Amino acid sequence: MDAVTQPYAAADGLVRVYPAEVPDGTGLVWAHGGGFLFGDIDMPESDWVARQLAARGTTVVSVDYRLAPVPEGFHDGVTGQPGHPYPAGSDDMVTAWRWTLTHAVELGISSSALAIGGTSAGGNLAAGAALRLAGTHEAPALVLLAYPTLLAVQPAPDAELRAALDADPDADRFGPVAVRRMYENYLAGPVDDAPLPAVPGRATASDLSHYPPTFIVNGDVDELRVSAEHFATTLAAAGRDIEIITEYGTQHGHLNRPEEPAATLSIERMARRLAALSPQLSPIPSEGIAS
Repeated sequence: MDAVTQPYAAADGLVRVYPAEVPDGTGLVWAHGGGFLFGDIDMPESDWVARQLAARGTTVVSVDYRLAPVPEGFHDGVTGQPGHPYPAGSDDMVTAWRWTLTHAVELGISSSALAIGGTSAGGNLAAGAALRLAGTHEAPALVLLAYPTLLAVQPAPDAELRAALDADPDADRFGPVAVRRMYENYLAGPVDDAPLPAVPGRATASDLSHYPPTFIVNGDVDELRVSAEHFATTLAAAGRDIEIITEYGTQHGHLNRPEEPAATLSIERMARRLAALSPQLSPIPSEGIAS
């Protein structure tokens, strides 16, 4: 029987599998963004990213997780829709992860080379799922996050980022009110004392004592990167393996714009880090920590 090379649905429709063109044994369970209530597995940061990484040797399992409700009036011109608040999306990530582990051999993935990741709100889901799995035999080999949102109540940006946001109003769309409202909708309630997997940035160093190695690609003029930087600092304080870079010249969501050179640059960074997991290849040195 010929190997499957085209994307296909699996796990009762929960995931779409993108088989690697020339498998190197690595795999990635991947979640799109969209503020927890928008987005799908056909958007570029899901489909395009999966195809690009599959072309570089990694089998990608894209998760069609359940979205939170869309309230009436949430955005101008957007009709309200029913949905599923936390923990539905988080549970779907863990289910997709366990499905992938169970089927790793037939997917050509080494269980020791399987990563979890996502973009924006999908990065939150991936980081939270990794927190749920940390310290167990099911823990990911790597957490791979692109411009994630990890805090419901963000610290204020520093003066440099604040000035960049003020100079680019189109990029300045993730202020404290908007972010808190997004999380309150996701949680269907207040953000105070929210479960750590729902707001992973709240974790302390002791909470992260067994957290997997983590690689984060942030947007540049993007207020959400404050939460990722906070999370990276906590991981470092916990003595965990953390690499974080900022893709300069980008706004939030640059992987959703494949025409931008930065999207391909980030793909190459991600592919390098995934290839370092490969049981078939020699380890590839990381690029070091950058801010």
